[in-house]
Amino acid sequence: MLDLGSLIYRIPALLFAITIHEYAHAQCADSLGDPTPRFMGRLSFNPLSHLDPIGALLLVIAGFGWAKPVVINPSNFRNRREDMIRVALAGPGSNLLLCFMAAFLSAVMNKFGLLSDGVHAILFWIQRYNVWFAFFNLIPIPPLDGSKFLLELLPAWTAYKLEYFMGRYGFFILIALVFAGVVSAIVNPFAKGYMVLVNSILGIFFK
Repeated sequence: MLDLGSLIYRIPALLFAITIHEYAHAQCADSLGDPTPRFMGRLSFNPLSHLDPIGALLLVIAGFGWAKPVVINPSNFRNRREDMIRVALAGPGSNLLLCFMAAFLSAVMNKFGLLSDGVHAILFWIQRYNVWFAFFNLIPIPPLDGSKFLLELLPAWTAYKLEYFMGRYGFFILIALVFAGVVSAIVNPFAKGYMVLVNSILGIFFK
């Protein structure tokens, strides 16, 4: 059940996670020679540049959702396969880094008695959304980042056939897996495992 009282913390945390995720894709593509995201206004920290209203609403209510995909032109890359993989992984990677940074900040503030309930709540949701968003996007089903990573690893003809099939049915497959609980069963163990690792690392320094 949706806790309306937590929205004051969840919405900023969600917008932060989405914005950094999409900005990371855009920045990575731009740094590798593709100016398309820059021309389309995606090289921005403005959440409105990246927000898909329906996807964001579903993320808050149902625990899954999406942002506006960053459009790139692979023909601008010097090494298409390697650069496409880098761009695909930039978003989830940025979310995992943000999750760690939020956990670190929370530990530091708690150490010095500066962690108020409100700050603790927003840092908690930043961690939760970012770790979940990272592993959710690594699922190899379009339009998620994992699909782009997978397609670059497959032989060209296999990738073409898979991309054609998933382009038509991938979204519906993903929705079905979400409501069947399969996505949560896949993502949650990785998210929990990452948080255990983060807390173990921080525990060394903040005993």
